[in-house]
Amino acid sequence: MIQESHIDAALKELFANLRFTEEPTGLYDPLRYMMEIGGKRIRPRLCLTTYALYKDDFCKEILSPAAALEVFHSFTLIHDDIMDKADVRRGVPTVYRKWDENTAILSGDVMSIESYKLIAKAPAEVLPEVLELFSKTAAEVCEGQQYDMDFEEEECVPMCDYMKMIGLKTAVLIACASKMGAIIAGASAQDCDLLYRYGYDLGLAFQIADDWLDTYGDPAVFGKAIGGDIVNNKKSWLMTRAFEVAGDRRGELVAAMAMPVGTDSEKEAKIAAVKEIYGALNVGEEAKNEIIRLHGQALAHAAALNLQPEAYGLLENYAKKLIGRTR
Repeated sequence: MIQESHIDAALKELFANLRFTEEPTGLYDPLRYMMEIGGKRIRPRLCLTTYALYKDDFCKEILSPAAALEVFHSFTLIHDDIMDKADVRRGVPTVYRKWDENTAILSGDVMSIESYKLIAKAPAEVLPEVLELFSKTAAEVCEGQQYDMDFEEEECVPMCDYMKMIGLKTAVLIACASKMGAIIAGASAQDCDLLYRYGYDLGLAFQIADDWLDTYGDPAVFGKAIGGDIVNNKKSWLMTRAFEVAGDRRGELVAAMAMPVGTDSEKEAKIAAVKEIYGALNVGEEAKNEIIRLHGQALAHAAALNLQPEAYGLLENYAKKLIGRTR
């Protein structure tokens, strides 16, 4: 088994040495910018973590696919920021704000292609399986984003539809990372499936935590403006649950969602109005309880792997760090 300190070192070296084509700079500079502003690298970290359960050292055949997961995720963020009209990502201007919308679209497209070039470096004996998993996941992420946009046109959505949406938009890529590391390490089909389910439930918990942080987080820690989901009428877990339990406050919630957001002061007023309703309905605390439930469910899948305590500890520690932002 590979120790966590070695995973840290491998990730640091991997992204320090990741290179893209130099010219034209107008196309590739946004890629470099997006990768350099960092992030927690949670998807490549999970890929290396599940690989580490079965191997004693890293090889280039796992490092490139792990990098592909982050490159693909960063591509989705570039396009998400255009759709959400987001000004800030990880504490700095988004690509479409720093350059322009057309540049962001095209650079995002080529970033997607770069991710496939990296995936193609997986070991030949498992490349078909890895490529099928990655391609299926990539399509599902796009499906989830479409549902997310569709929901913006609806007053409210059932919780089951919301959970399906975040399962596609967020959870499947984390699940893919978890399973991919195991596939490349040569794990059994049963273990690969358990690790996919572990990653999927963690992905759900992670997205609900992200929803919670968008309303209650610290902007300096969260890396983007607080209240963006409320301003854009996004169907977050909190909004979805609020409609479920609103009762006689439903009309007030609908009215708050319809408040104008043309100026900063109007945005602040809308955020404050919705947060007051959330507080009265206790949906913030309910969200945290759901995060804890899904976290426990993920660890149950990890426990079913029958790993040695030290190996299980890697998965337990990863899960703890992933959702620790809401505690």
